[in-house]
Amino acid sequence: IYPIFDLRGNVIAFGGRKFPEDNGAKYINSSDTPVFKKSKNLYGLNLAKNSGEKTAILTEGYMDTIALHQAGFNNAVGALGTSFTAEQANLLSRYFEEIVVTMDVDEAGQKATRRAIEILKTTGIKIRILQVEGGKDPDEYIKEFGAARFRALLDGAKNDIEFKLSGIKSAVDASSDAGKLEYLNKSIDVLAGIDDEIARNLYAGRLEKETDVQKETILKRIDAARKKKLQASKKKEL
Repeated sequence: IYPIFDLRGNVIAFGGRKFPEDNGAKYINSSDTPVFKKSKNLYGLNLAKNSGEKTAILTEGYMDTIALHQAGFNNAVGALGTSFTAEQANLLSRYFEEIVVTMDVDEAGQKATRRAIEILKTTGIKIRILQVEGGKDPDEYIKEFGAARFRALLDGAKNDIEFKLSGIKSAVDASSDAGKLEYLNKSIDVLAGIDDEIARNLYAGRLEKETDVQKETILKRIDAARKKKLQASKKKEL
């Protein structure tokens, strides 16, 4: 059983880990009450907000948050499940300038990561994504390799664009022409969503090195995709 605290340090709810033989969700939280709304609270924020750090580490839940605090990462908070919300994002933006998202590497965790990225982007807060080596969660990783090695991983966490491009590349066979083309097309779609022209140029240059397609050609495709997205957006407003 894990007590859930509000920002003042008062216990307002509990989370429980089910026995392995039980079916259904692994963790269960208290039901919503007048003092507890799961979507508006974060596990450990009562401690993390006083850490003096400008960056928060967002985890999937209790054990990862506890393990990080035990290892000296007092800026860790838990999302109380995989359904990260806009209310939680706004709450984090009140206390931190940057969020490092470190969800589990399984399918549910990666889906939660993508969801968290899109929600956090609406707050204007800086986002990086940490993917723990070997398919481990932060708790497992720290137990096996220690806090110093986790700190090195944390320092090398990718931004959201690098995370998306890396995910695309790992899902295709970039050594084949067909895989390279798929990687290029999907990457162009991602880069078309970047408003910063300098950033688009930077990533287009990286794609040139990886695919042997000229940067100018890639930028033209990005511009065309941006125009298409803009036209589609205008149609929705009509």
